[in-house]
Amino acid sequence: MNNSLYFPQTSPYSHAIQAIWQVERCAPVHREIIVPKGVVEIIFNLNGNAPILSQIGDRQFSIPDCFINGFNTVPIQIGPPERQVFFGVQFQPLAVKEIFKVSAAEFSNTLVGAALVDPAFHSLWHQLAGESSFEGRVAVFLHWLEKRFPDPDPRQSLMNVFLTSACHHDLTVTALANALCYSPRHLSRKIAEATGMNTEEMLLYKKYLHAVHLIHRGQLTLTEIAHDSHFSDQSHFIKSFRHFTGMTPGAYRRIKSNVTGHIFEDVR
Repeated sequence: MNNSLYFPQTSPYSHAIQAIWQVERCAPVHREIIVPKGVVEIIFNLNGNAPILSQIGDRQFSIPDCFINGFNTVPIQIGPPERQVFFGVQFQPLAVKEIFKVSAAEFSNTLVGAALVDPAFHSLWHQLAGESSFEGRVAVFLHWLEKRFPDPDPRQSLMNVFLTSACHHDLTVTALANALCYSPRHLSRKIAEATGMNTEEMLLYKKYLHAVHLIHRGQLTLTEIAHDSHFSDQSHFIKSFRHFTGMTPGAYRRIKSNVTGHIFEDVR
């Protein structure tokens, strides 16, 4: 497996995207499970003509050449081919509407072909596929993005930090609204636009994401993780974790990979 990452350090790039990544696998697995990770991303399948099948909840998809996926609340299952090349861009959630003219919530728990949003993605896919290096593909995408930069907004930047960070999971609705200078009603509308969840659902989702983060980055017990993630008790932790992943925290810890949120089964 060959992984590459690029993090924009300066505005306006950092106002629009969190990271750009690439994964190349020559000897993958028979099945990959991706639990909800709290990201909105566009992914370019540069694998050629080999079909890649996936499932989100009860819905099955054949992964297109370029697709957009939003905040998921259920796992994605993928049956990857023997060789796999994915190039992806993780967006700041509130920048999605300005870039694509569609709210990020429209992409939650589904895979939307990017060409359905804008036919120009056909050309962008070919430009990326024509580059041989990760650095070249990053340059191509950033050049495409330059024409679509959203206008900086301090409150939206703060909201993006809340939505994408592994912390800020211990706030109440009132405290979050005050911190972001929104009314509770306006806050709920902004969060729903980006995630498809209301504020209380998003705060629970943040607790879950924090727990996943801790499972991958320390030796805390599950009881300690539940407490640190501000679940009311161990039962609430297990129930919430199972709601988003279909498994208990203990089961996830036993089978997790070294890639946060990813489980690889039946390695070839």
